[in-house]
Amino acid sequence: MEAQANLAIRSYRTEKELESFHELFTAYYPFVVRQITRIVKDQQIAEDLAQDVFLSFYHTDRTVIDHIPAWLSKASLYAAYNYVRSEKRRNRREERVASEQTLAIPSSEQTWLAQSEIDQVRDVLAELDERERTLLLMKFSGYAYTELAKATGVETGSVGTILARAKKKFRSIYMRMRGEAE
Repeated sequence: MEAQANLAIRSYRTEKELESFHELFTAYYPFVVRQITRIVKDQQIAEDLAQDVFLSFYHTDRTVIDHIPAWLSKASLYAAYNYVRSEKRRNRREERVASEQTLAIPSSEQTWLAQSEIDQVRDVLAELDERERTLLLMKFSGYAYTELAKATGVETGSVGTILARAKKKFRSIYMRMRGEAE
């Protein structure tokens, strides 16, 4: 019996609180929207933020609020400034991503030049003998001299000399193909 009485009191209090909240919402909603609109300059966004303010207000214990209009005003300002800050951060992030994308995409001329350079290097490598080509490719792929020696079947002490000669030969063929003097 007592449980039913507590439930009835709670539901009565809840209905009364809902009516009170509805009255406060009706009375202060335009005020809150105007406060936010002054800062964000967009009516639609201001209305969305005002709904967030009232949602927060609904979940707040109103007995601890001394002055409801002041609380709503302060909450409105916080919501608006938080929105402005988050928009600025979002815009900076988007600008940074856009600038990185424009820097990362080479022009068709750059792509063609890079491909031309690759083709020239392949042609030069094709003119080298197998051992020189293997040594150069493996060395510039990060292999150590001991691994180069095993792959080509030469002494480890001779790898440096053979590699230096292969580089010199590569350079001379490359310059000749480009029509430049050494």
